[in-house]
Amino acid sequence: MRGYNRSHLHHPNPSPAAFGGTLSLWERVRTHIERPHMPDLARLEQDTLAAIGSAADEAALEAVRIAALGKKGAISALLASLGKMPPDERKTKGAVINALKDRVTAALAERRAALKEAALERRLATETVDVTLPAPTSPLDMGRIHPISQVTDELAAIFADLGFSIAEGPDIETDDYNFGKLNFPPDHPARDMQDTFFLKPDGTGERKLLRTHTSPVQVRTMLRQKPPIRVICPGRAYRCDSDQTHTPMFHQVEGLVIDKQAHLGNLKWILNESCKAFFEVAEVRMRFRPSYFPFTEPSMEVDIQCSRKAGEIRFGEGEDWLEILGCGMVHPNVLKNCGLDPDVYQGFAWGIGIDRIAMLKYGMPDLRAFFDADIRWLRHYGFRPLDFPTLLAGLSS
Repeated sequence: MRGYNRSHLHHPNPSPAAFGGTLSLWERVRTHIERPHMPDLARLEQDTLAAIGSAADEAALEAVRIAALGKKGAISALLASLGKMPPDERKTKGAVINALKDRVTAALAERRAALKEAALERRLATETVDVTLPAPTSPLDMGRIHPISQVTDELAAIFADLGFSIAEGPDIETDDYNFGKLNFPPDHPARDMQDTFFLKPDGTGERKLLRTHTSPVQVRTMLRQKPPIRVICPGRAYRCDSDQTHTPMFHQVEGLVIDKQAHLGNLKWILNESCKAFFEVAEVRMRFRPSYFPFTEPSMEVDIQCSRKAGEIRFGEGEDWLEILGCGMVHPNVLKNCGLDPDVYQGFAWGIGIDRIAMLKYGMPDLRAFFDADIRWLRHYGFRPLDFPTLLAGLSS
């Protein structure tokens, strides 16, 4: 029986406490059972109904029911004694005892219903909802997509539409993949400790590093996949640098095309179309300036037309220029290092900082805030979780 210990039913002398403190009732029950003559039914009914009325909860009420109507209860004992009476007396007394049982059963049901209603009222009082208060914000409304994740998804949508797939690689790289196969000379400054995060030598004496760019993913792709190749490589990169526009860990996306007839005209068209789609403008003007990168030849840096007014940068208009990315034709030595014949295949590559173009597109003044984990900043600059960037619905919708 829930909320009630029934062990007293099998004990020869149970304590009155087992009946929820109904001491007078239990004493009378024992007296009625042990007395050979008929008990005082009026007094028994009075005591039982008083105990029912004073039951504070359903557990106490159940104790009263057991004391009166249980297997060894007072009224049950009276019913059991009918078998020892003469037939005429049994008929008379049986009607009286059964009527008493019915009245006690009805009182128990009425009291149980009252206790349940009272318990419900108390619960409603403690669980009251003030409907005048504003509704709590749902997790979908509170959650925000970080601008880095948003811009990465935007770039994936743009280049998927141009026929590119996504390639990824490990953050911890070997010197060979990060520098050697990419045509970095042994004395290149990028190999110095002040520019690159090197790890402790492993058991073989090899000293790995945190990749300084996502170009090792291009190397892994060329070693694993036969041309034609069209991939973008988004991911984290690491360099010993920290200021308003540089952080020790940042995000890059690099693109690679390898084919038998890839040329600079293809590269310029891809960059122009992707910039128009990303910045969501009808036209952009770009200028290509000669530069130097160990892994491309010729190498170029790309500026994009913009206007600067009241601290705001707008693309597709104005007379100013802003450097935005680096690119070039894949160096023949890189092709050879990756097992490709430079007399048969050629290609081009480019790289751009995801953090940087996120700042430019969405007006974020300080790169360091990207990694401060400030919920207020994320609520302001973040994006709603279900607003997926697509070329059809809009990248920044």
